[in-house]
Amino acid sequence: MTARDEVLARIRSALGGSPAVPEVPREYRRADPQQQGDLALLTDRLEDYKATVVHTTAEGLAADLAKVLDGVGPLVVPPGLPFEVPGATVDDGTLDAPALDGFAGVVTCCAAAVAETGTIALDGSPDQGRRAITLVPDRHYCVVRADQVVPGVPELLARLEPTRPLTLISGPSATSDIELNRVEGVHGPRTLVVLLVR
Repeated sequence: MTARDEVLARIRSALGGSPAVPEVPREYRRADPQQQGDLALLTDRLEDYKATVVHTTAEGLAADLAKVLDGVGPLVVPPGLPFEVPGATVDDGTLDAPALDGFAGVVTCCAAAVAETGTIALDGSPDQGRRAITLVPDRHYCVVRADQVVPGVPELLARLEPTRPLTLISGPSATSDIELNRVEGVHGPRTLVVLLVR
């Protein structure tokens, strides 16, 4: 008998035949399902995290996107982006990390966003693409529609499919060393620009 077998045997013995699994309370505070998230609160949270928020409309999105992308350099976009980004390379799934590192930025949409926490959720849908294209380039330009903003985390989780590859973004990637010196861009894009479409 190995040490592992001995430990597992002791656990089985201590638990007995079939231990009862306790019921986990799921009484989370929820908003009205029809309630939209507070766009001013989302903006405040994102700006607090050092993201840039550009307020726009469906009609003004193309012009506002062109302004923030002016002079940025080569861009990559997911294959299902519902609008054109002139000159951008459409990711076909063959770009590896070194190739993605050659792009200055990525333009995507999102699955949902949480006003209370300033978190944007990506789920790998065609308008968001695979996780690599949103983590390797230095800048992420994310389009968030007002109807995708929910008040809190329980409402976000209710909108997401848990079997999809989820990425939760709360501002530009950043970390701090032991002396609390903030370093940005370590685990993802150094710059996050959110185009909030009202």
